[in-house]
Amino acid sequence: MIKEEMVRLSAKWQADWLTDHSFINVKKPDLYHKELEVREVEPHRTDLQHHHWYVRSVFRLDEKSLNEEEIWLHLTADDYYKLYINGEFVCQGPAQSDAYHYYFNRIHVGSSLKAGENVIAIHVYYQGLLNRAYNSADYRQGVIAELWAGENLLVKTDRTWKAKRVYDNRPGVAFGYDTQFTEHVDARQSERGWTEVGYDDSDWPQTEAAETIDYTFVQQPTPVLDVYRKQPSDVRQLAPGHYLIDFGGELTGQFAMMAHGKAGEEVQIWSGEELLPGDQAVRYEMRCNCLYHDQWTLSGDSDFFQTFDYKAFRYVEVQGPEESLSPASFHALVRHYPFDAQSCLLHSSDERMNQIFDICKNGVQYGSQENFVDCPSREKGQYLGDNTIIGHSHMLLSGDLRLYRKAIEQFGRSSFVCGGLMAVVPGHFMQEIADFSLQWPMQVMTYFNYSGDKAFLQEMYPYAEGLLQHFEKFEREDGLLQGVADKWNLVDWPQGLRDNYDFELTKPIGPGCHNVINALFIGCVRTVNEMRDLLGITYENRLPKLKKSFLDAFYDEEKALFKDSEESRHHALHANVLPLLFGIAPDQSVMAIVDMIQTKRFACGVYFSYFVMKALAEVGEYELIYDLLSSEDEHSWGNMLKEGATTCFEAWGKDQKWNTSLCHPWASGPVPVLIEDIIGLKPAKPGWQEIAFYPQLPASWTSFSLQVQVPTGKIELSYNNGVWTESFPPGITVKRAE
Repeated sequence: MIKEEMVRLSAKWQADWLTDHSFINVKKPDLYHKELEVREVEPHRTDLQHHHWYVRSVFRLDEKSLNEEEIWLHLTADDYYKLYINGEFVCQGPAQSDAYHYYFNRIHVGSSLKAGENVIAIHVYYQGLLNRAYNSADYRQGVIAELWAGENLLVKTDRTWKAKRVYDNRPGVAFGYDTQFTEHVDARQSERGWTEVGYDDSDWPQTEAAETIDYTFVQQPTPVLDVYRKQPSDVRQLAPGHYLIDFGGELTGQFAMMAHGKAGEEVQIWSGEELLPGDQAVRYEMRCNCLYHDQWTLSGDSDFFQTFDYKAFRYVEVQGPEESLSPASFHALVRHYPFDAQSCLLHSSDERMNQIFDICKNGVQYGSQENFVDCPSREKGQYLGDNTIIGHSHMLLSGDLRLYRKAIEQFGRSSFVCGGLMAVVPGHFMQEIADFSLQWPMQVMTYFNYSGDKAFLQEMYPYAEGLLQHFEKFEREDGLLQGVADKWNLVDWPQGLRDNYDFELTKPIGPGCHNVINALFIGCVRTVNEMRDLLGITYENRLPKLKKSFLDAFYDEEKALFKDSEESRHHALHANVLPLLFGIAPDQSVMAIVDMIQTKRFACGVYFSYFVMKALAEVGEYELIYDLLSSEDEHSWGNMLKEGATTCFEAWGKDQKWNTSLCHPWASGPVPVLIEDIIGLKPAKPGWQEIAFYPQLPASWTSFSLQVQVPTGKIELSYNNGVWTESFPPGITVKRAE
């Protein structure tokens, strides 16, 4: 592991890093380590958890400064900030990142400023929990900001700024995987009007600046989140002062409302993804192990309620004094990565497929925050394996490749902890999954094929080489991996959907050599070879030897199927799908594997279903793909719809996993499969400089239409009873079936 050294602020920053006094002399622990490496870390100080800190500065601007075309605020905070200028909310951030590569936002703020007195007010939050959601629990806390008008520095954080720790938002219990706290908002202790110019901060202390810091600041390559108001679709009064609110579908954000009651009166707020039996109460003790119960104490004045952290929810239940509540004020403040819902539109004559596409699209939209998250409820973490599916889907749905690029780079940079890469990045929760690491080069190539960004491919290549070098330490004489015990060997998740895979998948794994990790290793080597070919790097092609060794170890000639391990006689779905996907399976085994899939169907988790469908596409089995996609089997997206899904689930059904989240975009595989394999639209050359169009429409489709934005422009297709209408970006060649 590299050692970070304390350095002075970079010369390009003239501002000071401001920090609350309580954090200045606290030792900053190094929380990075291999997952199975034993680390002694002192428990975090509870008095510094759920730390809310208000920072503000009043300044004057003249008309000359405002006449500059571009006025930018450079801003970042640890762990997180919400920015207000002249009393109005502007944005929040930054995207979570490591101190050695810490993101700052460049925010255009000219429209928020005025001639005369202005105020920048920043709400800085430090969580203090060790989890996947924030890079926290390391006692790094603070904020830095600079306001620029062209080349002129107008305002910067320094010791003249005022700051105050506030206690109007008190922590309750931590829930999820120590993901966040329940919040008790006490309006009696609020700093009313603190974001306004005229607020009296004379009793606030001046800030303290850190002399040295260990941050390297990098401009965030993605935009700040979209945050907007959404009204309920239904508000039902259950009793005086007791309301049930439905937003019509799952969303991510905060519930908000107004009230005006007596000082000390309590309002209870319960949120959740679903209702309890009887539909009269919200299931706030959620199946995904979240406790969505917040409290609000009124001040006696007109109060506004909003939690700081976000949730994934559809329903809210409010109970308090009837005369104090304002039901007309109920709303949600939705948050997610900027997402143009019109960028990708798909509609077919198969209404169930339309609904499946929509729940996957919604899942990707709400699961795309500052990072991709495996779920926006229990974990809020960016998982490497999930991104194989989420990132692929997001590029097609949004036409925006920046979030996927950032994710790929962040995982590559995790090599400073382990050359074999980490499974969840960023964050101080150290988890390693071998299956996920071996997919990283495939993500690089998927991004390259969509973007054509060869410079980024070159930049990522050393991480790919380091990845192979890490796994080569576990090679035996025939080249196969054995005993990859430093990382979890996942195969699939949840564990009950591994089709009885016959190998001991403990942490560390049991003895012997098993199929899935080696199939993924071969797929990884094949992909790195593609990268080398593109970059003109000479190499020894080890694929023929590896494929022969794989066949010798796992191929059952009698059954024409692959075994789970050398010692096993069992043929799990997973042990056969990956050899089919990566071109390892001999010709005589293809139909046997296809027949197995036809019989077993999705005898796997939602995550692995993406690989099942992509493997079938490799051998032209489009009818079977669509049969699986459109079915209402117990293991299907149709089953999610039957259970009321508005976003795609973590598992095929709510009860198929003990802590199922009902918004889990790793289940969005239908998006790329429908567009690339059924409609048959792919980049034929990197960056969509040439387009491949080989439609494989199901016979049941009498019509469909697709609109999708790619780097070279908009593609519009429609089909109606055998008649095609097409529009491709001008000047782009389209390859078709001959």
